[in-house]
Amino acid sequence: MAAAPVSPLAPGLPCAQPYIRSTPNLSHRRSVLFNSESKHFNHGFISHNVISKHPRASTASRDTDFASDGSSTVAFANDDVAGSTVFVIRARNRIGLLGVITRVFKVLGLTVQGASVEFEGDFFVKSFHVTSSDGKKLEDVENLERIRKSLIEAIDGVGDTSAGLIQASGRGLVVKKSVSGLESLGERRAKAEKMFGLMDGFLKNDPMSLQKDILDHVEYTVARSRFNFDDFEAFQALSHSVRDRLIERWHDTHQHFKKQDPKRLYFLSLEFLMGRSLSNSVINLGIRDEYAEALSQLGFEYEVLAEQEGDAALGNGGLARLSACQMDSLATLDYPVWGYGLRYQYGLFRQVIVDGYQHEQPDYWLNFGNPWEIERIQVSYSVKFYGMVEEKASNGVKYKVWTPGETVEAVAYDNPIPGYGTRNAINLRLWAAKPSGQYDLESYNTGDYINAIVNRQKAETISYVLYPDDRSYQGKELRLKQQYFFVSASVQDIIRRFKDVHDNFDEFPDKVAFQINDTHPSLAIVEVLRVLIDEECLDWGKAWEIVCRAFSFTTHTVNTEGLEKIPVDLLGSLLPRHLQIMYDINHRFMEDLKRKIGQDYSRLERMSIVEEGIVKSIRMANLSIICSHTVNGVSRVHFELLKTRLFKRRWIVVSNPGLCSLISKWLGTEAWIRNVDLLAGLREHASNPVLQQEWRMTKTINKMRLADYIETSTGVKVSLDAMFDVQVKRIHEYKRQLLNILGIIYRYDCIKNMNKSDRKKVVPRVCIIGGKAAPGYEVAKKIIKLCHAVADKVNNDDDVGDLLKVVFIPDYNVSVAELVIPGSDLSQHISTVGHEASGTGSMKFLMNGCLLLATADGSTVEIIEEIGVENMFLVGTKLHEDPQSGDKPAPGVSIQFIRVVSMVRNGYFGFKEYFNSLCDSLEDDKDFYKLGADFSSYLEAQAMADRVFVNKEKWTCMSILSTAGSGKFSSDRTIEEYAKHAWGIEPCKCPF
Repeated sequence: MAAAPVSPLAPGLPCAQPYIRSTPNLSHRRSVLFNSESKHFNHGFISHNVISKHPRASTASRDTDFASDGSSTVAFANDDVAGSTVFVIRARNRIGLLGVITRVFKVLGLTVQGASVEFEGDFFVKSFHVTSSDGKKLEDVENLERIRKSLIEAIDGVGDTSAGLIQASGRGLVVKKSVSGLESLGERRAKAEKMFGLMDGFLKNDPMSLQKDILDHVEYTVARSRFNFDDFEAFQALSHSVRDRLIERWHDTHQHFKKQDPKRLYFLSLEFLMGRSLSNSVINLGIRDEYAEALSQLGFEYEVLAEQEGDAALGNGGLARLSACQMDSLATLDYPVWGYGLRYQYGLFRQVIVDGYQHEQPDYWLNFGNPWEIERIQVSYSVKFYGMVEEKASNGVKYKVWTPGETVEAVAYDNPIPGYGTRNAINLRLWAAKPSGQYDLESYNTGDYINAIVNRQKAETISYVLYPDDRSYQGKELRLKQQYFFVSASVQDIIRRFKDVHDNFDEFPDKVAFQINDTHPSLAIVEVLRVLIDEECLDWGKAWEIVCRAFSFTTHTVNTEGLEKIPVDLLGSLLPRHLQIMYDINHRFMEDLKRKIGQDYSRLERMSIVEEGIVKSIRMANLSIICSHTVNGVSRVHFELLKTRLFKRRWIVVSNPGLCSLISKWLGTEAWIRNVDLLAGLREHASNPVLQQEWRMTKTINKMRLADYIETSTGVKVSLDAMFDVQVKRIHEYKRQLLNILGIIYRYDCIKNMNKSDRKKVVPRVCIIGGKAAPGYEVAKKIIKLCHAVADKVNNDDDVGDLLKVVFIPDYNVSVAELVIPGSDLSQHISTVGHEASGTGSMKFLMNGCLLLATADGSTVEIIEEIGVENMFLVGTKLHEDPQSGDKPAPGVSIQFIRVVSMVRNGYFGFKEYFNSLCDSLEDDKDFYKLGADFSSYLEAQAMADRVFVNKEKWTCMSILSTAGSGKFSSDRTIEEYAKHAWGIEPCKCPF
């Protein structure tokens, strides 16, 4: 390899490669200065004694009037300077300033021919000799003034590192103050030169640089020899290398937010189903191919290392997917946002199937560490529980004081979230519970070591598990503790950040927007009220006005069981002050409501926050609606809801790169990845036989990947010629996996009763089901067992062979979805009409060209509008055709339904006694979720799917049109609408 050229500006140092700024593959930053003789960039700080080629450059600054208040100034001159224009900049000494200045010149198409730097106390005086791109002076005064303004704006954006950070509530965020006042000019100059020399460049993204970074992390982070490390250790080193590049963007983004001080959104959710971070990060950074090449030269495959990563167990189901997709879109669209959640140590649970029964095991997802998170041990807040509330008075004014009985510390863990095609990277801050140091110290001082250990375990339990079993009082208490712990730490952090810059809470709603994702974080409303009234001494009216202007709320359920209620006794014990505030809110709301609707007690009771009954409770959904300025709810008219549009477009790039490349080829651009409306362009090619052939080939490759996974995880071999019929979602009666299984039994029974010639006409099926049942949900667990019992019978029947296979995929998660969804031909979304809030999974299948068999419920209504009812297979009645939906089942069921239920009841698949209660739930008026009423319609839809599947051209055309119509459901579109109409925030793009 040839030696790097030596820089004439810094003898002994090699020149950097040419400074190339592209999106998103970035190579260098900060100072990029050179002279006209070398034509090479100097990647470092120019010493104050470097003499410019032009003798007037260093003296020009002396002829310029500087601002007397110490602010930055920029002047330009053309007199007596041969061949170039001089820009003289006087600004306070700051890290990164040289790079910012030269970056502005480069963006504006100017060439720096030479430069000099002098010091005046704490200030730099920099003279830059610049020319236009063709080497001439800049003569146009308007252009010169425009350049001067651009420089001023850029210089003012560089953070001043001289001041230390303010302590947050007396805890953490402590930074050493500057001692520059005690240093000599020479010491400051030497320190500045060194800092600029060390901090002037972005990490490079060429394969050789990536290899060096990976090997450095192998040796210094993973602590393994670079000559002997395995795939998992290589994954860890790779992840830390990617994280380094994320952190560069992350720091720049938050410095930019701090400088601009825009209104920020604070996104509160107890769940974030992030899945694996590696693939998403390298794609959003735009350096996947570079990493793949670098790893290949080291003897590793990128795909193999990516498989080493486990799913982050921070959520479950549609709520968590929504949160993750929205965070991705918020970063991509450059909105100023912080996400807040909990750092669960064990997540939901790991599903293990033993003899067809579901068993739950802890998901030890953090056992091998999480390379993406940054522990902020210095960022911690005290969270209070229990205790008593006293009323006191001062100067005739009464106020409340909450004295806690228990205190726990919340410690922050930060996770960078990169945007796609942008420099912005936002933050997801997760809280972990730790014991209060005060109680530990007291226990140790008294020799009570056991009590110290118990206190630690008790505290850490709060953030141990996602959704603790709340069937017992202790479980309910732990869940409420979890919710308040998360809310209290987040609110303290948000208010601290606001007070760092602002001292008037009248400005709070103009700078802070809260988004509550479902009712779990709704205690944030009461907590903000408590802080404003009890700690910031605002009166009730002012605090109430601030809260109502700051909060917006999205609910995710239409089921009564999903509407959260907290017993008053539990609230009064754990959060006594908050219960008082809830009563105050309800009293004022009821009085106001009476003035509007009169003494309509039935309506007043329904709308009250407090539910009177056997167990007096607080309705958290009612609280959230009353206190929020915008509510994105769900109703039975689902097509009016913005909430249903929520998959992230970048997901297809990670999970289905083959289809992604094919779409880009036929659209002639990759711009559709950000501009989803361009997908509609596929419609004009849907009947093209060449595209259809390539489309089918891509689907076959994805089916091969899925078939390999099925054989590995279940031992079942499946035929690629079969239709892959998939239903993957949380196991629940209203989602009707049982309807699917009964349909499979009907298909099996038909095949068994056919002669051989008729069997040749059967469309082969691979029926794939996946999902978890809640630990205490016995009916859902029986559905899982029935699926396995049917699979055992069908898969081992030689009469059936490849005509029908039944597969249950264990421990279904985001990573498995990246195999299942691209490989699916048909996807079932058959929830009982009126019960599905959104049905978000259907959108990912739609995007991947999978045809839908679905009820007209949730998001299906909008999907029908986009792709047409003729391009999907509908099941059952529509909501407006069934006014009693959700009440009683329609009378009368088909003979086919009676037969398949009797096969289960009579023990055809074994376990007769175990399945009796399941069969009982399907009889007459017990069939609440209408399996019997919809069974005939379901079979008809399945038969229609069979008929279309044998017509390859028609099926492929419908598949292409499904993808073409999926653009409306991008989370990017939803976020832009929320930002404008609910949150009142605007993009704040970090400059390159």
